Amino acid sequence: MVLYDPEDGEREVARFALPRQDRDGGLCVADFLRDAAHGERDVLGLQVVTVGQRASDVAREWFAEDRYRDYLYLHGLGVELAEALAEYVHKRIRGELGFGYEDARDMSKMLQQGYRGSRYSFGYPACPELEDQQQILELLGAERIGLALSEESQLHPEQSTSAIVLHHPQAKYFTV
Repeated sequence: MVLYDPEDGEREVARFALPRQDRDGGLCVADFLRDAAHGERDVLGLQVVTVGQRASDVAREWFAEDRYRDYLYLHGLGVELAEALAEYVHKRIRGELGFGYEDARDMSKMLQQGYRGSRYSFGYPACPELEDQQQILELLGAERIGLALSEESQLHPEQSTSAIVLHHPQAKYFTV
């Protein structure tokens, strides 16, 4: 998957090698975007979110003070808040692209991907290369919100996520 500069649509700004399912007709994230040879460029979203360093710092303090229950609650809350923020940003992207009204109104349907497109995060089967997050962090200027990648390609602070957001109606989660 190749990303081009939105200003000129010609200069390559990032490239991702994404796996394809090992079977006939197997899926790849790139299948949900127009081929570069099509002529007209497609649109995708990139997102990074974080709860911030303070939640990690306080959780670490509580752990060191043997306040394990408080630590677990705060850590869990931070992780869930990061995921909720990522879902909120994804919802905003769908709205800005003009099809947010298609979202399922029933919560159980919503939780079963009852909306158009998908948010593919790194480290999962469709986007396994954690190192590829670095390109997204650079393109989005993630340092402005205190987000960086560790030597092991883990997001720091811990309660953070990054993703490629695709709008194709058939883009759903799949395993590789």
